[in-house]
Parts: sequence; structure tokens; C-alpha cells
Amino acid sequence: MNILVIDGQGGRLGQLLIERLKAAHLSETITAVGTNSAATASMLKAGAPQGATGENAVIVNCRRADVIVGPLGIVCADALLGEVTPAMAKAVGQSDACKLLIPTNRCNHQVVGVDPSLSMSELAQQAAEHICRLAAKSAGC
Repeated sequence: MNILVIDGQGGRLGQLLIERLKAAHLSETITAVGTNSAATASMLKAGAPQGATGENAVIVNCRRADVIVGPLGIVCADALLGEVTPAMAKAVGQSDACKLLIPTNRCNHQVVGVDPSLSMSELAQQAAEHICRLAAKSAGC
């Protein structure tokens, strides 16, 4: 299973996800793609075995992914203070991969019914646990 972690800004959410996935000792391929170099560097520092940056990296890796995980904004053009281009959002949205979108409830994209008191760390932990369950089943969402 190919897991694609996408993040922007400073890459903190992606970093937390990578740390938890590495701690779970998954044998799956993990690729980190940042919308900017700082986000990519943060995810690589957390232990991602491979990483890339920018619009084309998002587009190419979305075609190869079985699971895409990142903040809700990765499916919204102009999200993350404009870092998510329309082409990036389209690539994520049109991918056949299972998408695990983490509701950070920021930047005017809020998910009703999600506990707003959950920290980014807790949300990353929930996402990592879901990915581990998917890996154990070796099936999509």
C-alpha cells in the first residue's frame, strides 16, 4: 500500500502523521509531499523515507497513492493560505485513493460534528490508527 502524506505551511500535521506511522512500524511505502519546502523538510525530518515539493509532486503522487492523508484543505483550491492550487485540489479529489482528510477546522473550512477541542496531535493519532487498520485489511476505505 502506498501512503501519501500531503501538508503545507510548516508541515506540523504531516510531521505528526509521519512520526505516528513510523512508530507503528508499517511496511507500507510512505511518501511525504509538501506544498512548500518547509513542509517537506519537516516531514522528512520526522522520518519520511521519501519526499517532494510542489504542485507537480502532488499531481504525480496522487496517481500512485492508495491512501492520501492530510488536512481538509488539500481538496480545496486556494486553501492553506493559497498554497493549495486548483490543480493540487483536483488531483487529490480525482485520485482513486482512499482520502483521510483531517478536519483542522481552520481557514473557513470547518466540519460540523467534529469535536473542536481535539488537538492536532490527537487528530494525527486518529488518522494514523485508521491507516494501520486499512493496512491490516489491505483494502481501501
